[in-house]
Amino acid sequence: MEFGICILEFHLPLAKSKTNMKETGIKNPTANLADIGLKNIQTAYWNLSSTELVEKTLAMHEGVLADSGALVIKTGEFTGRSPADRFIVKDNVTANTVDWNSINMPFDTDKFNALRDKVVQHFEGKDVYVADAYACAADNYRLNLRLVAEKPWSAQFAGNMFLRPNREEILNAQPEWTILCAPTFMADAKIDGTRQHNFAIINFSQKQIIIGGTGYTGEIKKGIFSVLNFVLPAERNVLSMHCSANQGNDGDTAIFFGLSGTGKTTLSADENRNLIGDDEHGWSDEGVFNFEGGCYAKCIDLSEEKEPQIYRAIKPGAILENITFKEGTNEPNFEDCSITQNTRVSYPIHHINNALEPSIGNQPKNIFFLTCDAFGVLPPISKLTPGQAMYHFISGYTAKVAGTEAGITEPKTVFSACFGAPFLPLHPTAYAEMLGKKMKADPSINAWLINTGWTGGAYGTGSRMKLRYTRAMVTAALNGALNNVRFEEHPVFGLYMPMTCPNVPDEVLNPRNTWVNKDAYDDKANILAEAFIRNFEQFEDKANAEILEAAPRVAVM
Repeated sequence: MEFGICILEFHLPLAKSKTNMKETGIKNPTANLADIGLKNIQTAYWNLSSTELVEKTLAMHEGVLADSGALVIKTGEFTGRSPADRFIVKDNVTANTVDWNSINMPFDTDKFNALRDKVVQHFEGKDVYVADAYACAADNYRLNLRLVAEKPWSAQFAGNMFLRPNREEILNAQPEWTILCAPTFMADAKIDGTRQHNFAIINFSQKQIIIGGTGYTGEIKKGIFSVLNFVLPAERNVLSMHCSANQGNDGDTAIFFGLSGTGKTTLSADENRNLIGDDEHGWSDEGVFNFEGGCYAKCIDLSEEKEPQIYRAIKPGAILENITFKEGTNEPNFEDCSITQNTRVSYPIHHINNALEPSIGNQPKNIFFLTCDAFGVLPPISKLTPGQAMYHFISGYTAKVAGTEAGITEPKTVFSACFGAPFLPLHPTAYAEMLGKKMKADPSINAWLINTGWTGGAYGTGSRMKLRYTRAMVTAALNGALNNVRFEEHPVFGLYMPMTCPNVPDEVLNPRNTWVNKDAYDDKANILAEAFIRNFEQFEDKANAEILEAAPRVAVM
């Protein structure tokens, strides 16, 4: 299979023209692909069902079915995002607003226009698959989308991951975004101005995104997430968040931030609470709402015992990416990482039995920052002041352990601003200050730092925190059981650690108590504190005094 380009673009005022295309499916009678420059299309298939798109994919030999009925595809050369090939067009809209750095790299307007023209020409003579959808579950912030794809599985992915309009909405759709996917197009880096043949480029003035040289479907959803991270905070006073969210039976909303391996999906997928969403949300004055209409979960080592909700969601309509089968069967081998560690499944959110629909929750009462601290330093649960919440939000800390990546032989610190640095066009302090403002406006909001990592020593000496203890601590925070307990302050990080928690041994709550060698703990705490301080140097010039005061204090030994 060959894979290549995707384009995501805002709808622009366009002239009418005739094309040679055939059209079939549910189509807005005013929609015309020639309006976006697409001419001489072979056949345009509009808004086919998931079943029809699977049939098209199978007929094209682009995928096969798993024994569960889920579609299995391979995304080709790229099985994940390529951050080094992400660009933003630098012009009068972005020059003084985007936080230009190694993540938000500038791209020339003329180069963008020339490359987009090549992509449009690439579609001539081909079949395309059109899907109308939208982002943002809250009507006040809704963004209507249109996908035009060369591959039917791209259209199915969009149907899984974006919110799905009804028939009447489709017939009257006025898309703000048009999404084009042409997976066999490759850029010429020397001519087109890209680093290599793959790229992801956002143009905020023309309201377009082009993604090329990669069949990885996650580029589509993350491109739109990046745009929402620019538009919503700057123009709509909405805090955009890379987090999961759920809601209890009493209407209490909780949000969970965390990098890969910290337990974000596991802890937010609670059968006793309704899932709002697992990845991208906005926090407005009215509450929390999901940007998406589906889930895009990792599959490596997936089992029904460990992740029952995700496992059971893999059924007809779901798309499995880059997995293999057990020999001689069509049963997925989720333990096999021979293609990639980043095996994925996308499915519509209604595949989760307790999903909240519409995906809108009340104002959050609890915010959880999840970290897997392989150094065994941070408390398993601690309560944060607004200043500390902003500091740890900007830091976005976790640690990788030996064996997770080639060359890692001991714990390694990982920092990703706001737990989503690759998708933040604005400076991280802009998002953090919005978070602090919202917390101060409602003093009943609690922020917690949860360490799902090591206790009793660092990786290799200590042991991983028991999941049942972590669940008990999260439950205690959610049900208010920690509201009236005594807290003690961590001497280096200044975090407030509860001295007791239901269903958790008291000695576990202060990490220093779990180490046999207390001096070794103190040394490791200082080392981690210094790593936090060094990482934060890049944000100091724009961080306010309250944030800066929340930094850890290296103890003099």
